[in-house]
Amino acid sequence: MSLTWHASPQRAALPIGDPTTGEVRIPVALYDLDVLQAEVPLVLSRTEAEALRDRLDVLLSGTLVPVPAGGTR
Repeated sequence: MSLTWHASPQRAALPIGDPTTGEVRIPVALYDLDVLQAEVPLVLSRTEAEALRDRLDVLLSGTLVPVPAGGTR
């Protein structure tokens, strides 16, 4: 079984939040290889969004190898 599906943030679409529930909606595009299959919101509770933010902070705090302009290492 080949795993060719992936999700990417939708271009020019910003996440939105509900101040009442704390819910966060992140517009994502779903692809099979590089063929767009659907555009859907990734819906996270406030707790899930905070956990994702915290994990991304760790990943982006210097532990990743920077990719130079042009995209090759």
